[in-house]
Amino acid sequence: MIVEYIRYRVPSERTGAFEDAYRRAAVPLSRAPQCVDYELTRCEEDTECYVLRIRWTSTRDHLEGFRGSELFGEFLAEIRDYVPAIEEMRHYRQIGVEGNGAAVPTLYEWAGGAPALDRLFTAFYRRVPEDEVLAPVFADMHPEHAKHVATWLVQVFGGPEAYEGGHARMVGRHLGRALTERQRRRWVTLLMDTADEAGLPADPEFRSAFAAYLEWGSRMALLLSQPDAEPNLDEPMPRWGWGAIRPWQPA
Repeated sequence: MIVEYIRYRVPSERTGAFEDAYRRAAVPLSRAPQCVDYELTRCEEDTECYVLRIRWTSTRDHLEGFRGSELFGEFLAEIRDYVPAIEEMRHYRQIGVEGNGAAVPTLYEWAGGAPALDRLFTAFYRRVPEDEVLAPVFADMHPEHAKHVATWLVQVFGGPEAYEGGHARMVGRHLGRALTERQRRRWVTLLMDTADEAGLPADPEFRSAFAAYLEWGSRMALLLSQPDAEPNLDEPMPRWGWGAIRPWQPA
C-alpha cells in the first residue's frame, strides 16, 4: 500500500465550508476500490492547516485507476475550489516502522497476562478428553501441550516473545492431521465457553477480538491440516490486536 498526504492551508473564513466539502467528497472516495482508508485532520497549533491522509492500494492504482474513473470526477467536483490551497501532495511508502503506544493496552495485558492465558488453556485441555468430538484429535497430547499453546497466544496477543520455533513450529503441529470442520467448530465453541470459566474479560471489545482470532486461527489450522496443504514456513508469527474496536475505558 501507498500513503498519500495532501497538505492544505485554508483561510479561517473558509474552513467550515472546506470541511463540509470534504464530507461530501468522502462519499465517492469511500466507494473507490483503490482506496483503503482516509482521514482529514486539522492542526491545533495552526487552525488553517489541514492534512488529508489517503491509503491507496498502489500509486498506479491511484493515478491511473481512481483518477481515470467517474468517482474521481464526483470527488473533484466537491473540492475543486480548494485545489489552489494545496501546499503538498505526495505519495509515501510505508517502511515497517509502526506499532501501538502504551495508551492502548495489548490483548495480552487486557486479558490478564500470562497467568490468565495459562488458566484458560489448562481448563480447556482438562475438558478436551471428555469431549466426543475433540478427544480423538488430542488423544496423544503431550503433558506440556496446554503450556505451549498458552505461550503461543501470549506472543500473538502482544506479550513476551517466548514461543520457541515460531510460526513454522505451529504449522508443523497441524500438517497431515486432516481436521474436519466439525472439529474446528467444536474447538472454537468449547474454548469460548472455557473463557468464561477461566475468568477472561467479558467486555464486548475483548471478546470480539478474542473470537476473531479463534475463527482465524482455527480456519488456518483446518486448511494447513489438509493433505494438499502447501504452507509457507517462513511466515512471521501473527500479531493480533483490537481491530476496529478499541477497549472502552471510563473517562
